[in-house]
Amino acid sequence: MESNGTEFTGKRMKLAMGEQGKDTSMSNISENEQCETDIRGSEEMESNIARLLEKIESFTQLVSELLESGKTAFKDLSNEFEEQIIAIHKNNVERWQHEIKELRLLDSSNEEASTILCNARNLLQNGHIQF
Repeated sequence: MESNGTEFTGKRMKLAMGEQGKDTSMSNISENEQCETDIRGSEEMESNIARLLEKIESFTQLVSELLESGKTAFKDLSNEFEEQIIAIHKNNVERWQHEIKELRLLDSSNEEASTILCNARNLLQNGHIQF
């Protein structure tokens, strides 16, 4: 009986070891499938991350181009503004210098007229006294 029990136990152990081997190999297959799923998941994740990084790079490039174009536009506007302000200043100064010249001519003309009138008054006053 003992030998039967031992054999039974031995068979049972062999059977159990065989099942355990099957379980181990099934477990290994499941782990391999899980790893493949993880790898596929990782590849998909990496693909998504790569796509997002490309979007970031593209957006960064767009922002950089917009900033550069904005700087250029502001420089152009600044130069145009400066030229316009200088032109306005130049026109006003020229107009005022022309007005000053006209005022001086008018003043000179008035001085001449005043001198002539003063001389005429003196002649008239002296003429009255002599008559």
